[in-house]
Amino acid sequence: MAAALGGCGVASNGHTPAEAIVSDGGSAQHGSSGLRAHPQAVDPVAGEAAQLSAPAAAPSSVSVSSTSGQSGQLPQPISEAEVKAELAESGISANPDQATLTPGGLAIAPVNAPPAVQAVIAAANEIARLPYIWGGGHQTYEDTGYDCSGSLSFILAAGGLLNQTETSWEFENYGDPGPGKWITIFATDGHTFAYIAGLRFDTVALAETGSRWSNRPADEPDLSSFVARHPPGL
Repeated sequence: MAAALGGCGVASNGHTPAEAIVSDGGSAQHGSSGLRAHPQAVDPVAGEAAQLSAPAAAPSSVSVSSTSGQSGQLPQPISEAEVKAELAESGISANPDQATLTPGGLAIAPVNAPPAVQAVIAAANEIARLPYIWGGGHQTYEDTGYDCSGSLSFILAAGGLLNQTETSWEFENYGDPGPGKWITIFATDGHTFAYIAGLRFDTVALAETGSRWSNRPADEPDLSSFVARHPPGL
């Protein structure tokens, strides 16, 4: 199943991308009922799958209770409350138009960012430090780990900018061509990542720093082969 769903686990030419080498070797814990609905604010019992309703027109945030402190429970996206508490503890103020990286590897959304962009950043914080799992985030939005395209699918859906998961090569045709003002997605058949309000959100960064967020530019040796896309209007 992972081979079919893991958009950046294996390129269409059968080669394994560089980011897959840092996989922890685990496998995603997928539900048997298929892809769950569009992420939105939820308050599930810790460790239980959230039953989500159909996508709303307005952007929504994703909140899944953390289970990291409970014996025998698998990791989950951290809750919105935990994210807010950690951002407050950093003592860093938001910039007007640029996201700010905290020492803990989370992003503070810029004050002037549109609501959809703020929702994307909030969702990205919730999964920023979860492990890379090939195929993760493709059969269920809330997962124990995410690959590159599963990561982007999760955060874009939380911002109301996507209503289904996409593979890395499908992101080559996502939205509008070229870089965006707030969000730019770079995609090729084997990998995808994004710049969001000036910060890079990338599973390659996860291997480098322990967070998908990074304030360093991508150093992909074949970056010229990536297609740049952006959500319409952003």
